[in-house]
Amino acid sequence: MVGLPPDVLSRYPRFSIYNSPYAAHDDGCAIDLYPDNEEPRTPLAPSPVAGEVVETRTVTAPSKPYAVEHDHLIVIDTGDYLARTLHVDPSVEPGDTVEVGDSLGELVRSGFFAPWVANHIHLGFRELGSNPVRASGSLPLDLPVDVEPIPWDGTGQVVETGDTFVVLDSPVHPAPGERFAGIEAVVGGDAVVLDGGLPHYEGGGVLRTPEYRAVTPRDGGALRAPEGRVETESEPVAPEPVSLFDARVGRSVGRTVTWDDVRVCANGEPITGLSLFVSLEQFGAKLVRPGHDFSVGDSISVEIR
Repeated sequence: MVGLPPDVLSRYPRFSIYNSPYAAHDDGCAIDLYPDNEEPRTPLAPSPVAGEVVETRTVTAPSKPYAVEHDHLIVIDTGDYLARTLHVDPSVEPGDTVEVGDSLGELVRSGFFAPWVANHIHLGFRELGSNPVRASGSLPLDLPVDVEPIPWDGTGQVVETGDTFVVLDSPVHPAPGERFAGIEAVVGGDAVVLDGGLPHYEGGGVLRTPEYRAVTPRDGGALRAPEGRVETESEPVAPEPVSLFDARVGRSVGRTVTWDDVRVCANGEPITGLSLFVSLEQFGAKLVRPGHDFSVGDSISVEIR
């Protein structure tokens, strides 16, 4: 598996491995990095890797009223892998050398992601010599940082609204700026961080501390169970139920979750779902509901049906 060192990952206040409908995120093979663009306000995209830019490509994005017409691919040879970034209008070109933190260009609001998704850098890795353009083929990503599960009872007050989402004041991050955290779920009696779009994307993921290396079939066909047992063809690792608010929401194999047929409700009314991610800074559940009529200060109770 390949991943970003903790000191690099901590440059980005928020990330998600599974909160996407696209195949590149299947089995945790890509990560979306959300830069801090409050200061300065220019939407610059700091590079998560160092190396030589070997290719840039512009493609037509799906037509969306909130999105730009084109998206962009930047491929960087890190010396060990090919790193692929998307959603950045490049200010670099083939032959340029970049260091971690150097600007790759400006973030673009792409039609490849939903209107409730903030601008971000999509990152995946390929073997050297592989096709850098094809959408599939990225390597599973390691998660080399501790992620702390935050218990949440599903309630909170609205502190932010958008046309397609609201953000609540809970759960509260236990230590902003010190470590990554996310909403707690339970798998096999263990508290984990739940990642993904529940249930508006096909699946999600459960993220644990580095001691639990939940790899995927792309790692030579082996999966590692919580006890360290390695799956074989004759002795597969059984799927484990995943629970949120004491309600089962899916089944996990390794860290990848397939959602059950569930519905998320807010104050008794169905919503599109929960947008689940990992944050280093302040936290608060994000509820997705285009056309909602919630206002700042409203009290919300979320339940799973």
